[in-house]
Amino acid sequence: MRFSPLTKRLSGDGANAWAIHSEALTALAHGKDVIVMSVGDSEFDTPASIVDACISALRAGDTHYTPVVGRARLRKAIARNHQQKTGNPTTAENVISSSGCQNALFNAAQIVLSPGDEVIIFEPMYVTYEAAFQAPGATIIPVPCPAELGFRPDLAAFRAAITDKTVAVVFANPVNPTGVVFPPEDLEVIAEIARQNDLWVIADEVYADLVFEGVHISIAALEGMAARTITVSSLSKSHAMTGWRSGWAIAPKALVLEMEKLALCSTYGLPGFIQEAAAFALENRLEEVAEMRNAFMRRRDLVFSALQAAPGLDCWPAQAGMFLIVDVQKTGLTSEEFVSRLYGETGVSVLNGTTFGPSTAGTVRISFALPEDILLEGCARIQAFTARLEKPAT
Repeated sequence: MRFSPLTKRLSGDGANAWAIHSEALTALAHGKDVIVMSVGDSEFDTPASIVDACISALRAGDTHYTPVVGRARLRKAIARNHQQKTGNPTTAENVISSSGCQNALFNAAQIVLSPGDEVIIFEPMYVTYEAAFQAPGATIIPVPCPAELGFRPDLAAFRAAITDKTVAVVFANPVNPTGVVFPPEDLEVIAEIARQNDLWVIADEVYADLVFEGVHISIAALEGMAARTITVSSLSKSHAMTGWRSGWAIAPKALVLEMEKLALCSTYGLPGFIQEAAAFALENRLEEVAEMRNAFMRRRDLVFSALQAAPGLDCWPAQAGMFLIVDVQKTGLTSEEFVSRLYGETGVSVLNGTTFGPSTAGTVRISFALPEDILLEGCARIQAFTARLEKPAT
């Protein structure tokens, strides 16, 4: 039997990054002594008032089809939130709801990219980007955000990478995996280059509400950028709603209409009760959201301090998000070897940083989206593991 060429475009290092993480989840489900520090999904429950909004909608019979593009209430709430952040006039017509941020990214790629196009992606990049942006038949052109620049983009390399085939530039801000928040001066240059070369900008802002240092600025807020920017986000990280799959894209009206056509033959609309809960979340300033953000900041500081004391490790402080990038090269192991041996010998799972791109080769990504006592135990196991690596064989 023959499979479509799409199956090959959906594979690659990014798609294969989760092997040990998946093994750890299975072991955890069977009661094994493992600590999963490889995913950005915290133990926090969705705030009760959001859950109640969902349950109320269900009990009111909200179990029928919904508009493919999303309900007006939710789209208006997303638009209002975006306008407050950017200052851009934004209406419901600029918004389409999606099954999480990942769905919005995939749909945006399908709408703006064609076979033979080139799409520039700043790397390190989230592991699903490779498949999502190769799926339309486009070629990914990676542009580094190297450690020597503090994991900020190499803007000269960005300019040099543009050809007559370049259609779009993609990046996350704040960045997964490094936790970097792009400073205003970098965004201004990116915007200038996009305007000069008539590029689409696809900006993943899913961690924008989890900023600890610096100020997050949406590139759509800059002069002339609203007309060429697709901003994707969700409630997954900010409101502990990873399993709800409630995301969106904000874009020019004409592009939203095209994305609606794709949604018509894929998701055919999202559950109404989830949209009601999402709208409630966006319409109300919930104390739990601020409390979770503060908890993540404390956890970042705890893990950073603990791992800085581990022999052979160099940590990069995260300005935002749920992860730390840790350089493991001084241990004498490759990042792949480090991940494999750490899990095999201690039961702690982390992600191989190399899968995010060459800029994070020799690193691992460690999540701090766990309770503090478990984080301390995980860090203690990592410290003991690296200490053993330092001891000469007898």
